[in-house]
Amino acid sequence: MQTLLSLSHSPSTPHFPNFTPRPKFLPQFSSFNTFSLPPSSPLQLTATKSSPFFISSPKLASFRLLAASISDARSDEPAKASGLVKTLQLGAMLALWYLLNIYFNIYNKQVLKVYPFPATVTAFQFGFVSLVINLIWTFNLHPRPSIRGSQLATLLPLALAHTLGNALTNVSLSKVAVSFTHTIKAMEPFFTVLLSALFLGQMPTFWVFSSLIPIVGGVALASMTEVSFNWIGFITAMAANVTNQSRNVLSKKMMTSEEESLDPINLYGVLTMISFMLLVPYAILMEGVKFSPSYLQYAASQGLNVRELCVRAIFSAFCFHAYQQVSYMILEMVSPVTHSVANSVKRVVIIVSSVIFFQTPVSPVNALGTAIALVGVFLYSRAKRMKPVQKTN
Repeated sequence: MQTLLSLSHSPSTPHFPNFTPRPKFLPQFSSFNTFSLPPSSPLQLTATKSSPFFISSPKLASFRLLAASISDARSDEPAKASGLVKTLQLGAMLALWYLLNIYFNIYNKQVLKVYPFPATVTAFQFGFVSLVINLIWTFNLHPRPSIRGSQLATLLPLALAHTLGNALTNVSLSKVAVSFTHTIKAMEPFFTVLLSALFLGQMPTFWVFSSLIPIVGGVALASMTEVSFNWIGFITAMAANVTNQSRNVLSKKMMTSEEESLDPINLYGVLTMISFMLLVPYAILMEGVKFSPSYLQYAASQGLNVRELCVRAIFSAFCFHAYQQVSYMILEMVSPVTHSVANSVKRVVIIVSSVIFFQTPVSPVNALGTAIALVGVFLYSRAKRMKPVQKTN
């Protein structure tokens, strides 16, 4: 009872033995004093009104500001990680694209050298790809597309460009060296800029257009020592530039259309099957049936027996399918001009690899041309990132 009476005398400060009152119930948390805010700032006023503890308001507001900044920094990490993954994926696809092109050009040139029937060889490659695509659909490795009449009308011009581009390239390869064909085909970026402006309405800046000059010039310079001029090879390679880039630009336009869009695998597969049906009658009409024993014996007399010829033809057709498929997947990720620039760099890789494979001496001109082409790619990437200056009144 006496203890209860003593407690009632001091309602604000309890009376316990050996108890020393403290001025505040909580420490000052001086370690959170990272930022200093003005007393009149909105964040300071909010913290003052909402703080239920005896903590100094500026320090509580500083703690909240620090926590918010850490949260914002962490929210940017998934976006940066996603961008890094996409960059690595694109780099891996470009490397695979280049490697498949190296094998295709080497084996395809060996076949055309002893079996000089480019339309027949191209039709065989289209037929091989058509078989692979149908196997993919049959085993449900990829969904089979449902083609409507409106889509077929859109696909026919693309298939025609696809047919002409590959057939003309093989004609050029059968007439001239690999280096000369790819020197002429290095002009593709210029045709891409022109066709992108006509069909997609994408007008390049002056610096973007100028950056393409060292790319094309460097590729041409790198392959000058291997050039064996031939008018048929020159004209067909130049015509292949126009048809291939028309196909790329129109394919990009179709990919961006929701009504007519097909994914890259189905788009390439349908185009190749249509091209096979278009090219077989032309190949028979222009070259005849070239699978008789006499023609195979002629190939054997040029250095490849029947078995070696068949193996190289099948392997080149497989690489043809694979690199075209990867090319379409890359085209879906980048613009037609960027795709064409990567294609120009690819030609430098092909030229260098063919020089190594055929043990051709590399001259300083080749090295200089390669360096100029790579500098041009760097300038192009910088020019694409430059935003045009907006005029102000």
